[in-house]
Amino acid sequence: MIESRLVEHRPRRKWLRRLRQRSAVAMILSVRKGELHILMIKRAEREGDPWSGHMAFPGGRMDPDDRHGYAVALRETEEEIGIHLAESATCIGRLSEIRTRPRRGLLSMFITPFVFRLEKEVHFRPNHEVAEVVWVPLEFLLDTDQRETMSWQRKRLRMTLPCYIYNGRRIWGLSLMMLDELMDLVEGPNPQRRTWRRG
Repeated sequence: MIESRLVEHRPRRKWLRRLRQRSAVAMILSVRKGELHILMIKRAEREGDPWSGHMAFPGGRMDPDDRHGYAVALRETEEEIGIHLAESATCIGRLSEIRTRPRRGLLSMFITPFVFRLEKEVHFRPNHEVAEVVWVPLEFLLDTDQRETMSWQRKRLRMTLPCYIYNGRRIWGLSLMMLDELMDLVEGPNPQRRTWRRG
């Protein structure tokens, strides 16, 4: 069902993306013990990294040698967790591009999420950027009773944002925006599952 909906899905694309820095991530789905899971990573704690310690998806910035976002998702996944998606998974679709918030005078960046279905068992080899690899049950994320809120502050701006806490790990922000779009495709839009969205 999710695959047919991804085929029909028309993800939003940002018209400025070709003029800005771009990145891509891999959202990897796998049935484990009869239940659909999605792979996430916890980023290593690194000074100066704005996403230090966050839950995220494998991915990163586009290099000059990368032909497109899909190539970025493949390369970064191999570099970060050591698996070759071209050999072990099938890309079943993509989600809408997300624009990041500019930091320290830099222009915003556009992130493209690609969705993969894992076809076989793999062994992870996380690099220094990844603290751990975590399989999160999609059923957990679809349960709106599991949804919580958190306080986020930058300088004078304070916001209350949605999040999930899965086994002590907080899932929020850009990753949650991507998950919400995926979950809307799985079971349809849900007014209780609305993420703070940036244009």
